[in-house]
Amino acid sequence: MRVNIMRKETYKIWSEEEYSNPLPGKFVPHITAYLHEDETVRDTIVIVPGGGYRLVACAEGEIVAEKFFEKGYNTFVLTYTTALFTADTVLGKQPLKDLAQAVKMIRLQADRFRIRPDHLAVMGFSAGGHLCGSLAVHWDDPSICPEISDDGRICRPDAVILSYPVITAGTYAHQDSFQVLLGAEAGQEEKEYFSIETQVTEQTPPSFVWHTAADETVPVENSLLYEEGLRKAKVPCELHIFPEGPHGYSLADDTWASGTYGGDYTMDQWFAYMQVYLDKGEELPPPFQDMHLPKGTDYREFYRNSPKDYLKGTPNSAVAVWPDLADRWLKNLFSK
Repeated sequence: MRVNIMRKETYKIWSEEEYSNPLPGKFVPHITAYLHEDETVRDTIVIVPGGGYRLVACAEGEIVAEKFFEKGYNTFVLTYTTALFTADTVLGKQPLKDLAQAVKMIRLQADRFRIRPDHLAVMGFSAGGHLCGSLAVHWDDPSICPEISDDGRICRPDAVILSYPVITAGTYAHQDSFQVLLGAEAGQEEKEYFSIETQVTEQTPPSFVWHTAADETVPVENSLLYEEGLRKAKVPCELHIFPEGPHGYSLADDTWASGTYGGDYTMDQWFAYMQVYLDKGEELPPPFQDMHLPKGTDYREFYRNSPKDYLKGTPNSAVAVWPDLADRWLKNLFSK
């Protein structure tokens, strides 16, 4: 029986000089790699968790990376810029620049990571799905990938896998995501740019999309609109709509349902942000203003040691097949 030996490493995607973060706390976006310890050159998936652009949810990070590592991929989890709980911070294109930079960095170091640079997929959940979809349609925008003139496809994913994604800024929008991304005063042009279904072209990468019809947070119409846009542009898409299940289903299996998600590095920016207030002895920002912690409390350790029964869910075996379906789709696409 062959044992897959994993090497887990974290890399900053920007230098501190390149990255400017308007929020308090020391944080630089990074990727965490899950690499096979062998000489096989593999396909790769960059995983982008959701969190409404307010945090990067750990429920869609390490457990997903390990699932697809077991299927033979070298995987990466992106911890990107979020606006946390500060309502007046507008992210704009910064998260998209983070993802473009991560894709470029991984491609440029393909030999080091032992990956095929032309077999790179991005996989996003919820707002992370919006981020991956945004790169799928805007990979050739020099404002998010300045090197586009030197290498026209350096930031373009070869495939896109979207799980219950935020897609549209229109009728079925997840308003809170766009509030954080664009602010309350966003104009029609900005909303149109980030309404992914309106930006699809024949150069948009093939996509695998899944959603649950019962999703009350991000309506299933988001995925339907994206599939429609792809179909009109004649871009291949496999779409799965499962009848039951809440938003944020992640793997929908026993691992996810246990509430034990492994590494919490995806929440580094949140930890750093909260630590600034605790080190100063200031009142925590909403919705934590009633959490009276002593000055100097280590917030990361406080979080890790706090009860997390609220994270537990109910697995759904009918939905938990989606990683197998996505794996089959991706292997078939990359075999052509």
